[in-house]
Amino acid sequence: MKGNPKDTADPKGLIAEAYRIEGVGAPECRSIFLDWALSLPEELDQGEALRILLERHGPAEDHPMTAVLLEGQVKLTGPRRRGGWKSRRKE
Repeated sequence: MKGNPKDTADPKGLIAEAYRIEGVGAPECRSIFLDWALSLPEELDQGEALRILLERHGPAEDHPMTAVLLEGQVKLTGPRRRGGWKSRRKE
């Protein structure tokens, strides 16, 4: 699988490849999505990348990856909590 480094929304081609996998299910799509999200450059706006990907692949509404991308969009706009040592209270 080769990606396109010039494609800022999907530089490794992970999302595009998920749409080509015949019989792929929601659990596999979530795993692919996680790999995609972890491999994005920090300076890239994930919300914008998701919007681009949904625009590009959106016609495949019945595909499990579309559902995962839509779910990712909703969770990005939801409340965020701080994790790690900063969230722990000193007693």
